[in-house]
Amino acid sequence: MKIIIKLVLCLVFTNVYSQVFIEGKILDTENKPITGANIYWENSKIATVSNDDGTFKINKIENNNFLIISYVGFKTKRVEITDKNNYTIVLEFDNQLKEVIVEQVRQATIRSKSKAQNTQTLTEKELLKAACCNLSESFSTNPTIDVSFSDGVSGNRQIKMLGLTSPYILFAEGNIPTFRGLEQNYGLSFVPGTWIESIQITKGAGSVVNGYESISGQINYELLKPCVGYPLFINVYGSSENRYEINLQQNHEYSDKLSSSLFVHGNARPMMMDQNSDGFLDNPMGKQLNLLNRWKYENLETGIISFLNIKYVTDQKQMGQTIFDHKKDKGTTNAWGSEIDTEKIELTSKIGKTFPNMPYQSVGFQNSYHYQKQESYFGLNHYDNYQKSFYSNLIFNSIINNTKHKFSTGINFVYDRIWEHLKLNFTENRLRNDNSVGAFFEYTYDNLDNFSLIAGIRIDNHNRLKTFVTPRLHIRYNPWKDAVIRASAGRGKRLGNIIAENQNLLASSRDFYTTEVLNPEIAWNYGFNFIQSFKLFNFETEFVIDFYRTDFKNQIVVDLDYNPQKVLFYNLNGQSFANSFQTELNLLFTKHFSLRTAYKLYNIKTTYTNQLLERPLQPKHRIFANIAYETHITKKGKQWKFDATYNWTGQQRLPNTATNPVLYQLKKYSSPFATLNAQITRTFSKNFEVYFGGENITNYRQKNAIIASDNPFSDYFDSSMIYGPIFGQMYYAGIRLKIN
Repeated sequence: MKIIIKLVLCLVFTNVYSQVFIEGKILDTENKPITGANIYWENSKIATVSNDDGTFKINKIENNNFLIISYVGFKTKRVEITDKNNYTIVLEFDNQLKEVIVEQVRQATIRSKSKAQNTQTLTEKELLKAACCNLSESFSTNPTIDVSFSDGVSGNRQIKMLGLTSPYILFAEGNIPTFRGLEQNYGLSFVPGTWIESIQITKGAGSVVNGYESISGQINYELLKPCVGYPLFINVYGSSENRYEINLQQNHEYSDKLSSSLFVHGNARPMMMDQNSDGFLDNPMGKQLNLLNRWKYENLETGIISFLNIKYVTDQKQMGQTIFDHKKDKGTTNAWGSEIDTEKIELTSKIGKTFPNMPYQSVGFQNSYHYQKQESYFGLNHYDNYQKSFYSNLIFNSIINNTKHKFSTGINFVYDRIWEHLKLNFTENRLRNDNSVGAFFEYTYDNLDNFSLIAGIRIDNHNRLKTFVTPRLHIRYNPWKDAVIRASAGRGKRLGNIIAENQNLLASSRDFYTTEVLNPEIAWNYGFNFIQSFKLFNFETEFVIDFYRTDFKNQIVVDLDYNPQKVLFYNLNGQSFANSFQTELNLLFTKHFSLRTAYKLYNIKTTYTNQLLERPLQPKHRIFANIAYETHITKKGKQWKFDATYNWTGQQRLPNTATNPVLYQLKKYSSPFATLNAQITRTFSKNFEVYFGGENITNYRQKNAIIASDNPFSDYFDSSMIYGPIFGQMYYAGIRLKIN
């Protein structure tokens, strides 16, 4: 720790910076950032590209005062550089159909070949390919993330990366960690899809700047910036499963420095549906109100930019048997029912400063406060909890001699107060306070050509985990034209929350047992990525190979095989690993017509009571295909957009039910199945469009999704054995309206 601090102080206060840099931001005429714009000095080979948020930095060279900025679909711009060091540059569209050209040329999903980390960005265009009612539903057109239902009653969707569930993924909102601790299970459903500007998915070990908990990857989502877009945006949605939503966004600019956005989201399922006729609701009835007030202050003269978010969520769900009446049946065996009431408050702030005379140097200060309270019961099982969390991160960014050598360093503090009340096969109140202080240093080298690396290390002191070190490394090399090879390795560590992360098992008759004191989970992740772009039959083509291995040194094993009437939690005694292989072939036939395909192979095994077995409810093979087509936009701004996504899911090992009565036994493996989702969007103008689509058009349904649904208070009742859709086709429609 002392060595790192001394090194930072030495670099900050004694290093002589030998170069001057120009920085700025590239925007279009709608004030949206342009990603991947080419910036270079006139008649020079010194060049760079703009980042995801449109920002850039470039070395100042002598006797050259003109920057050239170019991007496909925009007019090339020549900018004279004077005594300023910070510029905002606006590119004009290439012809009168301005917004048409941008949407046709920009890729929906962007993969960078110049970054050391294996990151892909899902843009707003990708998110509009499906309804994307909330964050958990925003990955249906992307092959990297697997989405499935966690159980047969709650309607909750869980996501997996590299074959591992969300607790092993670090989620961040604007690069501030979120969905920690008790928030993991339902947190994704509390972020409306219409609020999201973009999503960055990073496979493998993430950055040490964001913490030590990331194991299989990191997902960062960016909310829409205040005053980006129209003064008022309205989105209305309805589906055949009786789900209705409304989204409002109001933007107001108080001055050239201060702006604000108010987001309002409401959804409801007011009626019962039981398509598979098992006596249980396919999805819960309920309602949600979600409010967000987002503020932005930016002063280009002083280099200060800050954001403040204030968010409130209330969510109520009722699920269970169709005959259940919560007023008279709660706590009885008259009918099986469940309710989950959640309330959340979030306050987050970010403030950053760049230095006009040293644009390569910046300081950032991030803070967030989360409060969540959940009251719930599942039949006769009761589970209440609350969590108070505070996160603070101070980051300093600068260079060593020149922009080929960059570093980030800083310290952060995390505090969690977690209380849980359980009434299962035992009654218990649990209260714990966790706090940690950490310091990190991350060095980035980029030769501005074909090689870059990110080497990071952090040291944390935790009141329960004590002092430990987290190293991570990412390397990129471009061996030839339009090709990139990446490798990564890193360590992650986390404390498990066994009840909160396994709430789906509460909707069963299983008894919960812990056989020993549970240790923190520790894993190493190793990864390889290869991308090659080329022409295939004169079509722009991209070929991708990913291989990642997660090797657990310790893991909290959730054992469903020991006994169908029990779930055991214990420390790993043996091997546990997750191997993930993915290959993609993506073709761009024209600017209006594209095809993306992927195949995934998983080999995921864990030692259960001295026997190495496949992880249950995890397919070994998956096939993905997405096809997108857009018509040309007419002079009046009218256009058709078509999108379809096919998913084939292979067989999955099912937990052992051999000791159940024959009627309540499952096969050892599930059957493979396929689903098809599609959406059609009709754009009438740049301000108004209508969309309609369908999910699970193949109408596949898992048979006997809930074990002992006819006798839910028996010893055999279990709604957690879900490997596929439990309801059939679902169709939806909606409108998007932008008001000037």
